[in-house]
Amino acid sequence: MRTDPPPTGPAAAPGPPGEPPPAEDLLAAELVRRYGSPLYVYDLARVEQAAADLRAALPEGAHLYYSLKANPHPELVRTLRLAGCRPEICSTGELAAVLEAGFDGADCLYGGPGKTAEELGEGLAAGVRTFSVESPADLRRVGAQARARGVTARCLLRINGAGAGAGVGLRMTGGASQFGHDIADGLPDLAEFTVDGTELSGLHFFPLTNAADPQGLLAEAVASIRTAAALEAHWGLPLRMLDLGGGFACPYAAPGERPRYDALREPLTAALDAHLPGWRGRLELAFESGRYLVGDSGRLVCTVTEVKESRGTTYGVLDSGINHLGGLSGVGRLPSLRAEPLRLADPGAGDEADGTRRVALVGPLCTPADVIRRAAEAVPPRPGALLSVPNVGAYGATASLLGFLSRPAPAEITVRDGRVVGADRLALRREPLPDHDHDPAVHEARS
Repeated sequence: MRTDPPPTGPAAAPGPPGEPPPAEDLLAAELVRRYGSPLYVYDLARVEQAAADLRAALPEGAHLYYSLKANPHPELVRTLRLAGCRPEICSTGELAAVLEAGFDGADCLYGGPGKTAEELGEGLAAGVRTFSVESPADLRRVGAQARARGVTARCLLRINGAGAGAGVGLRMTGGASQFGHDIADGLPDLAEFTVDGTELSGLHFFPLTNAADPQGLLAEAVASIRTAAALEAHWGLPLRMLDLGGGFACPYAAPGERPRYDALREPLTAALDAHLPGWRGRLELAFESGRYLVGDSGRLVCTVTEVKESRGTTYGVLDSGINHLGGLSGVGRLPSLRAEPLRLADPGAGDEADGTRRVALVGPLCTPADVIRRAAEAVPPRPGALLSVPNVGAYGATASLLGFLSRPAPAEITVRDGRVVGADRLALRREPLPDHDHDPAVHEARS
């Protein structure tokens, strides 16, 4: 549930003398004044540019799917729909965001392990017809729900192959994994994947994520293409869809630019031509991305509430912490965090004659784990100063511990050309559940 945040927060300090602050910083300070602190700001023009850049790096005619796990905010999803992307989803909540953004269920690729009968039924009822399945049991669950509705589900078998062994990014497959059908001991029999209510239409690979090295990413994609060709020959069944996954990187919670993958298109096309001849006329080629498409569009703006000293370390206590950013970093899913001050004048800072000290930036939560930045040499912030964490359009609010300590979620503001497109925030609330023991339909079904 999203609700509008109240227009509260500290007023912006004026820019430093002699040099006007960047427009993005002035906008961020104005948004804090209007909507309160902390808040996320998403620049939709950056989302459009990222989609154009990635599409230009992929083989001509390839389809690009947006992985909503990176950020399901409907305005970002809507922007990517208008940019020609399709949605890749893993839950009914993501399905709801997709439908709100103007997609049809038929546009979706629905994947992920552990899909339940209830969510498969909800997806099929909404028009979803393409699923990535992780195992024969997963395929049978899809088939049962499709048969119950008199429809056929198009299924891609996700493969846990050997990969290329590239030492980049976070590996998803290539070893023991809950993801994909393991082919380490040989290629599977097609009969194992022949299930009424389903049609095995292709293959799905996603060996790694966040791979900044283009050559490593290329090596993994080529290895997947070779595996796809081997399975096609083994089964004697032409593939109609091949999803080569993603792995496209973006800096996280630190300054930096998105990598360029300009050298991918030609060698990827050559590998497809060599191993899957005639693929252009018969094969729907797909790639996925979450963080690359939205990562550099967002930043988290927060306020320093207190500065205190403890045994040689200065602590800047913020009004935002791991409940708003980086909760997944604690389980190794995301790198550690580093905040960056907005370039706004701080009237109390003077000429910074105090010099640098060891500074740690921490959040407001009652746990020592609530650290945005470990102690490093820096100019200490001052109470009331605004800080900005860049490159957090992906794996920000919804990848954090929003329910911990029951603090409000940050506001989320979408902007284009310096103007506000929308302002809202997520809200957690409890809902009463029906008592099925008093439902006559349930009693009848049980009997």
